[in-house]
Amino acid sequence: RRPPTGPRPGNAPRAPHTPPGDAPLAETSALAVRRGGVEVLRGVDLAVAAGEAVALMGRNGAGKSTLLGALMGLHAPQRGSARLAPAPGDNGRHVTPHRAAPGALLRHAGLVPQDPRDLLFAETVAEECASADADAGVAPGRCRELVRRLLPEVPDGAHPRDLSEGQRLALALAVVLAAAPPLLLLDEPTRGLDYAAKDRLVAILTELLDAGHGVLLATHDVELAAELADRVVVLADGEVVAEGPTARVVTGSPAFAPQVAKVLAPEPWLTVGQVGAALAERAPAGAESDGRPRP
Repeated sequence: RRPPTGPRPGNAPRAPHTPPGDAPLAETSALAVRRGGVEVLRGVDLAVAAGEAVALMGRNGAGKSTLLGALMGLHAPQRGSARLAPAPGDNGRHVTPHRAAPGALLRHAGLVPQDPRDLLFAETVAEECASADADAGVAPGRCRELVRRLLPEVPDGAHPRDLSEGQRLALALAVVLAAAPPLLLLDEPTRGLDYAAKDRLVAILTELLDAGHGVLLATHDVELAAELADRVVVLADGEVVAEGPTARVVTGSPAFAPQVAKVLAPEPWLTVGQVGAALAERAPAGAESDGRPRP
């Protein structure tokens, strides 16, 4: 799998970890969702395979958060369907999110919402992490280690309400990641994170993808999509208007192209990591690259 500093060389597509014929971790078929009398999603078809990262992109109000919520049972379909792949103990039966008990859903998927305060209820960071470890059935310290990896300076005794936006997000991410659900649903997961924390988040998500988990993230962060996503799905007014490999979709529109692609077009590079790898390949044997392209 590509290193955290950039996608695979030459933007070659990576096959999902799911063997051919296996059901995806999550899928929607002609999904339509109405909220407050307004049809927010219209006929959305989507699938996320094991080991695959898919980025949902589009303007505010396009339906990205609603789609994530529908996969967590927060919004019942008006038409069409949403379902999650069976987990151990489900006897091979798929799960319909809006009909499943919340506790049962956590064995299939975990959602980090836009506002991390929706997940945080304890009085201190340490208590929040202890509760997350207990709920996930993992060894004590797992959540705290994830917080430490994302933002090392978050104090154990701090109240979640007193944390910065980025610190609260790191804590909420750790709470969900501690359980390592098969499918991770992330709504604007880098908002409030600095570059170093974002790099650490990409590294953690890469480890989970390599272990066969799926990631579906709604984001305006085109650099994150270029760094992590195998595919991009663009929503507009509740409909899928573009879908395909990340390199093709994000370079097809100036609104979604990362800065590296804009500056270095028509070269096929999306990230700084890809540029560095290309320069290293062009350097003479036994010489270190000085950062300048070679003929």
